[in-house]
Amino acid sequence: MKTISKGEMRSGKIIFITGGAKSGKSSFALKKASAIPGGKAFIATAEALDKEMRERIEQHKKQRGKDWDTYEEPLNIGGLVRIIGNKYNVIVLDCLTLWLSNLMHAGLKIDDAVSEFKNALGDFGEKGQTSAIYIVSNEVGMGIVPENEMARRFRDAAGILNQTIAEVADDVYMLVSGIPLKIKEKVRSGTEYH
Repeated sequence: MKTISKGEMRSGKIIFITGGAKSGKSSFALKKASAIPGGKAFIATAEALDKEMRERIEQHKKQRGKDWDTYEEPLNIGGLVRIIGNKYNVIVLDCLTLWLSNLMHAGLKIDDAVSEFKNALGDFGEKGQTSAIYIVSNEVGMGIVPENEMARRFRDAAGILNQTIAEVADDVYMLVSGIPLKIKEKVRSGTEYH
């Protein structure tokens, strides 16, 4: 694992990337993050619960290559971000909706986990966490209303989670058919947005 030396440039930005399934979110995040020199970490929230998912995870690891250190963390992403935040120049977290699903299946309090993660992200600007972090999530509320209660709770929680992270992010992109649309950009000298 390559640690950051004092002389290396780091952006300290939070970049949130959302969009539909297979819209190109993860590829976009990896492409942008790969352009940043220095140590790279990938936080995977997916769990290898079946053969297809195990194969998918292995394929994704091969695509990232050896430049990336992979951390598999299905539940405590806030704690992990606090631990590795200053050890890498860039972190990609993929993805929040799988994390949310993991929290729901584990019976954990979603509000507490989201609050802890939001606080960990706040440390990037306030307590010296200076790595750039790309956070990937799915936009799940643009279709029909789900027919069952659990699916509706998931959709609503994902929408609130995405709003929460978009609020603290410096930049927000929405991917549509592989095309990134920047929908928020924080001006570094103030709090204005274009």
